[in-house]
Amino acid sequence: MMEETRLQKQLRFLVEVDQMKNVLRQTLLVDKSRRENDAEHSWHFALMAMLLSEYADGSKVDFYRVLRMALVHDLIEVYAGDTFAYDKKGNEDKEEREKKAADKLFGMLPEDQGKEIRDLWEEFDQMETPDAQYAASIDRLQPLINNYMTQGHTWHIGTVTSKDVYARAAIIEKAAPELWKVVQFIIKDSIEKGWLKE
Repeated sequence: MMEETRLQKQLRFLVEVDQMKNVLRQTLLVDKSRRENDAEHSWHFALMAMLLSEYADGSKVDFYRVLRMALVHDLIEVYAGDTFAYDKKGNEDKEEREKKAADKLFGMLPEDQGKEIRDLWEEFDQMETPDAQYAASIDRLQPLINNYMTQGHTWHIGTVTSKDVYARAAIIEKAAPELWKVVQFIIKDSIEKGWLKE
């Protein structure tokens, strides 16, 4: 059997990640018609990161890298599945499942590209660099806005409290303080409206 060419590996990877369109998240679309899929979330994340870039520290953030993180941050979910952010049990083995998925998925690519994408994915996950912190902020803001627009839909799954939402969104205060005001408003208003437990 002949060894796959670089192009064949790239095309096989691109066909494989088409499965993102079938990975459903808990978040509803704003019109409440159905659950959002991973591909839609990644697109919305990238668009928000671009449009809201003025609220990050532009002297420290490389927005091209942030957009790349938006595109790759959930690719591994084609194998690992989406783990609901507030599912304590589901999050226990998330790291292990996602590492195995990363090995399998990024291993399909030519070695240089597989390493490049995996490095971006790991950097995003670790949230230590300014790029990753801004990216993580937008990744958390996107479903927060959708939850608010759908009367707290995912907060009614399990026992999500305002403390949980504040903890999940905390990176926003550090990476984009102006956007933190939006978070505070959404949480406070959602509590007042009875959509989120205090």
